[in-house]
Amino acid sequence: MKKDFEPDEIDRWLTEAGWFPGRDIGQQAEEFIQIRIDDASRQGWQIVAPDTAIQFTRSYGELELPLPHKSPEAVLMLDPTVGYEGDAEDFAQLASDLNRKIFPIGVETYEFGVWLIDDIGRFFYLHHTGGYFLGMNAYEAFSSILSGNTLSDAEGYFV
Repeated sequence: MKKDFEPDEIDRWLTEAGWFPGRDIGQQAEEFIQIRIDDASRQGWQIVAPDTAIQFTRSYGELELPLPHKSPEAVLMLDPTVGYEGDAEDFAQLASDLNRKIFPIGVETYEFGVWLIDDIGRFFYLHHTGGYFLGMNAYEAFSSILSGNTLSDAEGYFV
């Protein structure tokens, strides 16, 4: 098992990408979220952004965070508008399995997995191989992706 990253290491990584305490992209976050809601509707699915997704996007939205243990071009793009055709159905299935509201908040470009947050602030990763748990909060999720540790299946959180 690789080491977990400490909050100060994560803060440094975030800061190098343009984040700072109190960062708020304001109305831009609302626009991103509406784009994602509209796209899900276009796909025939209704999704709702829980407050956790709105708060996360306001603070971290638009950041592109390098993933040091992957290829040099690999980043975590914290933009809820990025996805793939048919993703809303996958989100709906994971939400149903978790019995929670979930919302996409970004993608990692190495394997094009989607990051999601549920309505109680837990983070999940939707990959073509299935759903995975990233962490109970943003710092655990960031540590998970930075460390490169094997993620646990989201099934452990199904209701």
